[in-house]
Amino acid sequence: MNNGQSLKILTYNIHKGFSVGNFRFVLHQIREAIETADVDLVFLQEIQGEHKLKNNRVSDWPSEAQFEFLADKMWPHYAYGKNAIYYSGHHGNAILSKYPIVEWENINVSNHRRASRSLLHAVIDIPESEEYVHTFCIHLGLRAPERRRQLQVLSHRIESHVPEQSPLIIAGDFNDWLGQAEKSLSHRLGLSEVFKSMTGKHAKTFPVWWPVLPVDRIYYRNLEPINCRVNDSAIWRKLSDHAALEAEFGFVT
Repeated sequence: MNNGQSLKILTYNIHKGFSVGNFRFVLHQIREAIETADVDLVFLQEIQGEHKLKNNRVSDWPSEAQFEFLADKMWPHYAYGKNAIYYSGHHGNAILSKYPIVEWENINVSNHRRASRSLLHAVIDIPESEEYVHTFCIHLGLRAPERRRQLQVLSHRIESHVPEQSPLIIAGDFNDWLGQAEKSLSHRLGLSEVFKSMTGKHAKTFPVWWPVLPVDRIYYRNLEPINCRVNDSAIWRKLSDHAALEAEFGFVT
């Protein structure tokens, strides 16, 4: 039963702040777009924590890290986990929150340093919820065997660190166009995917100019879905190569 309060979220692979083909730096426009969405939690993938070369070459590169720039005044709480680390900097996943983040941890699930992956787990104190809300921002690998291993790590993490009664959200870029994540997340852990629950199929999000692959997902447990939508309008298509997903949940009492 929904107690009348809701939690709005957005997940978005921002392509390190560049448009399709890396032709334009659009981080400022991305900030405007996600601010307009006015959600409570933002799950971001491919967000640049630091890049020394681009900092010198891109005229409107922010003076702070991209997650701090995007958080600005709307999301005072945030967590960032490095995925790929290289000579000039690093990028990874981030969670921006209007509510306090009680604790967070970045779990390394990489095969090698240059194309590393991680699971960002943040525990959030939301007044409307009787339990802490557990959140995961993820960006899984491109190869099926790699994804299966990463999903195993994610499953073990949830079973060992997330109470069965706690609200849980997993959002991000699954790179899972064949739907193999269902076995781990739905069958093993009892999670549901919001678009599949509400529309009967996963949302197609990539490439944004002609979405054919359902790679971005929002899974949930112990929450009640209220609505969901794909942000793939003309404004959003000028930004990243992925479409952004939004969802709203009610708290179960």
